[in-house]
Amino acid sequence: MSGLDRSAVAFDVEFPVVVVGAGAAGLTAALAARDAGAEVLLLERDETPRGSTSMSQGYVCAAGSKIQRAAGIEDDAERFYADIMARTRGTANPDLARTVSDNAGRAIDWLVENHKIPFEMNLTWGGFFGHSVNRMHGVPSKRGEELHGALIRAAEEAGVNLVTGAHVDKVFADETNTVVGVRVRRADGSEELVGCQTLVLTTCGFGANLEMVKTYIPSFGQAANYRYFGHEGNEGEGIEWGRDLGAALGSMDAFQGYGALTEPYGIIANYDMVMNGAVTVNIEGKRFSNENADISAQALNILAQPEGTGWIIFDDARRAIVENLPEFRDLVTLGGVRTASDADQLAALIRVPPDALKETLAEVEKMTRGEMACTFGRDFSKSAPLSGTLHALKTTGALFHTQGGLKVNSKAQVIRADGTPLPNLFAGGGTAESISGTGCNGYLPAAGLCMAVTLGMLAGASAAELAASA
Repeated sequence: MSGLDRSAVAFDVEFPVVVVGAGAAGLTAALAARDAGAEVLLLERDETPRGSTSMSQGYVCAAGSKIQRAAGIEDDAERFYADIMARTRGTANPDLARTVSDNAGRAIDWLVENHKIPFEMNLTWGGFFGHSVNRMHGVPSKRGEELHGALIRAAEEAGVNLVTGAHVDKVFADETNTVVGVRVRRADGSEELVGCQTLVLTTCGFGANLEMVKTYIPSFGQAANYRYFGHEGNEGEGIEWGRDLGAALGSMDAFQGYGALTEPYGIIANYDMVMNGAVTVNIEGKRFSNENADISAQALNILAQPEGTGWIIFDDARRAIVENLPEFRDLVTLGGVRTASDADQLAALIRVPPDALKETLAEVEKMTRGEMACTFGRDFSKSAPLSGTLHALKTTGALFHTQGGLKVNSKAQVIRADGTPLPNLFAGGGTAESISGTGCNGYLPAAGLCMAVTLGMLAGASAAELAASA
């Protein structure tokens, strides 16, 4: 990475607000800046914007939105804040947690009302995993591609200048650490120098930068069966630029893992099956964890198993829950769903010891009937026993998103260690510190896109305000 440059240069073009990265955070920031009246240039390194947003399921957790209230769900910012602090065992940045909990619902309302983003509540989602109520705002298809496409459409309609195939590889700043512009490189080798009055960094996290992962998240980076499931562009550039300008970093060891990435397909297995009674076994046919304790931490649990893989075992009743989801349909088409009439046949298909698998399933049945307690502390009392035809999906654990980044204030302005803001630098999404505290245990479902749209909205509006006052 070329990094920070303090050279005096002549810029080819200048904009009041420049945003780097056209994921959910960057698009939301650009929309907010346009709504505030600023001319905005949004630069995206890929020829076609995709990134982490398109790879997600498109869910945003938020409290107190009009959609949530219309669904009869009582919630507010104070309750969201309390859930964040409880989930992270008090390790989340309290100021940031307050900013996000206070503004996430407002961000949803604004995107729906001003830009026609088709959010709706996922009322079938039953696993709160730290949320005391259902806060899952998603798009109808339950695919991040739809959300990303809707945000791109909104940006175009709002007059955002979106330029793709434009890789920012250098940030220019003066001696006061005021950003004055960026260098953009094209695939053909050409360069453009773009000046700005304010800069918003939304380049996502550093999951694709193995050296940074090894440094900040050694539990993953040094794992023998390390897997990264995220966009290859998440190399931490924005975080490093901010650090070089004097920004403080926060929660750098925090991350979102996922313990149900199918092998070898690299497709997410929807966890609703597991939340409703399916179980995960290793290649020895044995359960090894409380599958529902923490979806993120389950990634490390499964990577610690022989070969770093496992099998989700479910029946027709659990299959019906996910049957119509696009990811599951893709897995069926690819032959990833193994099906058998009983445990012996299934064991042969997935090559696990049949006696061990039968014993495991017999124990699970006893747990659902209240005849024995789960060794790992899982509550099976609300689940019906697995019965009839059995199915299996091969899975592994993966690093999805890093959750550490540049510290920001309530305006999403990047700050130094002493809390003072850098002159004109803003950050959002995976480039900024998240509300996940430390490690993998503090991640709340849908917190990634919550950070993207909430800090994006705040960063764009604040950058436009600062540029107008210049």
